[in-house]
Amino acid sequence: MSGAAARPQSPGNDTHETAILTIDLGALAENYRDLCERTRPAECAAVVKADAYGLGMAQAAAVLWRTGCRTYFVATISEAIDLRTLLPEAMIYVLNGLLAGTAASFHAHNLRPVLNSAREVREWAGYCTHVREALPCAVHLDTGMNRLGLSGTDIDEVTGIAELWQTVALSLVMSHLACADDCTHAKNAQQRTRFDVLRAMFPEAPTSLANSAGILLGRDYHYDLVRPGIALYGGHPQRQGESPFRSVVHLMGRILQIRDAEIGETVGYGATRTLDRPTRIAVVSAGYADGLFRALSAGDGEKGLTGYLGPYPVPILGRVSMDLISVDVTDVPEAFCQRGAWVELLGPNVSAHAMAAQAGTIDYEVLTSLGNRASRRYIGS
Repeated sequence: MSGAAARPQSPGNDTHETAILTIDLGALAENYRDLCERTRPAECAAVVKADAYGLGMAQAAAVLWRTGCRTYFVATISEAIDLRTLLPEAMIYVLNGLLAGTAASFHAHNLRPVLNSAREVREWAGYCTHVREALPCAVHLDTGMNRLGLSGTDIDEVTGIAELWQTVALSLVMSHLACADDCTHAKNAQQRTRFDVLRAMFPEAPTSLANSAGILLGRDYHYDLVRPGIALYGGHPQRQGESPFRSVVHLMGRILQIRDAEIGETVGYGATRTLDRPTRIAVVSAGYADGLFRALSAGDGEKGLTGYLGPYPVPILGRVSMDLISVDVTDVPEAFCQRGAWVELLGPNVSAHAMAAQAGTIDYEVLTSLGNRASRRYIGS
């Protein structure tokens, strides 16, 4: 499958909008189908936490449901309650676990906690005993990440009490890979081996280890259920190679002004960029308030973000400010370079992965930082 989605149609010049974020729900559905093909016979769930990585949980979850997804993961119980109103029949897991006093809310909304400690296991079992119903839950085993999950001490504590597991309905045993984005890292196989040992200590239940990057490690990591997130939304889960997934997000900023500057003049705040040639500059209506990190700036001797004006690359000059960037359009034909024209800042030519690498961050932060100021358009639903 091609890693690039079709370019969204230019909004044209007869609109008051100055920045547009287009989210291709058709590409999202294609990515889900691709992941299902890669992981069969394992079930392919979907991670829609953080408002579907900033792209809109309401829109993303609806498309994923229509495409066949039945199991979803979110981070918090508030996210889960919101998702339940959208998808009454979905199976919904809450990754951040069982906060004290929330068991009744999980029960009322038919949600499944991912239990991350012996204390949470006991609290859920206690609630199940109280309501006289074995309610479903997942157990998260820490296999070496030292974040959430049952420690070795926790595991020894809860596996030694057989009646505990007769009280709850264990529906999933899972863990999380720390280094799956690096397919050469030895820790991947170490965690998989550790997971195999630990899951055998629990009652029989479906198992899950792979996130998006874990899926690309191969079938040994797929188990019964996979939990893709960033791959669904067009990000690149691994450090190596090209992304096999379609671009979902397209950010375009509008040219507000075109100006000519002479050699030796400076551009932007701090006068960080001094021009080394006569330069034609386009000022574009987008900045860090729209998700363009300040780290994408280009001072003297630096390379910042490069956008695209039609098929032509247009590198940033100077600092990214809150509302504006300046780009070099000296080498762009005048027919493309007009006031009101649209510059691609994220999309088929500028992937989230490439932007993240330039800013010294990861695809996840790029997508969740896009903000709400740019006008949003959903296509392909």
